[in-house]
Amino acid sequence: MSSMPTISIDENLKTAWPATHVGCLCYSVDVCPKNQDLWDFYEKTFAPLLEQKLASTALPDMPNIAQARAAYKAFGIDPGRHRISSEALYRRVRQGKALYQINSLVDANNLVSLETGFSLGSYDAAHIGQKIVLRLGQPGEGYAGIGKSGMILENMPVLADDSGPFGSPTSDSTRAMITDGTRKAITVIYSFSGLEALTDCLDLAKRCFNRYACVGEPLVTVI
Repeated sequence: MSSMPTISIDENLKTAWPATHVGCLCYSVDVCPKNQDLWDFYEKTFAPLLEQKLASTALPDMPNIAQARAAYKAFGIDPGRHRISSEALYRRVRQGKALYQINSLVDANNLVSLETGFSLGSYDAAHIGQKIVLRLGQPGEGYAGIGKSGMILENMPVLADDSGPFGSPTSDSTRAMITDGTRKAITVIYSFSGLEALTDCLDLAKRCFNRYACVGEPLVTVI
């Protein structure tokens, strides 16, 4: 991909939770409906180990979940009503429900999220601006969420460009969602746990996306 969007974290959000950081991967991609190698790995290797861990581990003790819950409380959000996407995925697996099969990139995104506990958002770069900020949602802000009729964003951590919010660690908007027509994309890893674990997650995401999502060599930034 030719250029990395400029991404920053708003001072008010950083003050409320100083351990907030984001990692951003920016890349070209060839999205396909399904990567069978990913699902073979998930079903035969990854899922049995994850199910075993979830059976013996409380959700707040899964990696990076407790920190995200505490951050949401600091922002004025009830983390029991507005869960980050990784916790929602863990709950789905614990309930014995099959994971969503969306497309090669989103499925790889979810695999990394399940392995690390971080919420990841992948966005079609053609539908977002070059200047992006992670900030708290303002009164009256909302958007059509993927699979949701509407998201109320006040006090939620949101990614926004000049046209307004398009993503959050809980649920992303339909505006920039990944489709089979996506050719350039960014993936944002939301960390409320500091930098060290985020760096490890970025390395894992690069390997996973390269193996399962047909992405080009990404540009990477961490803030």
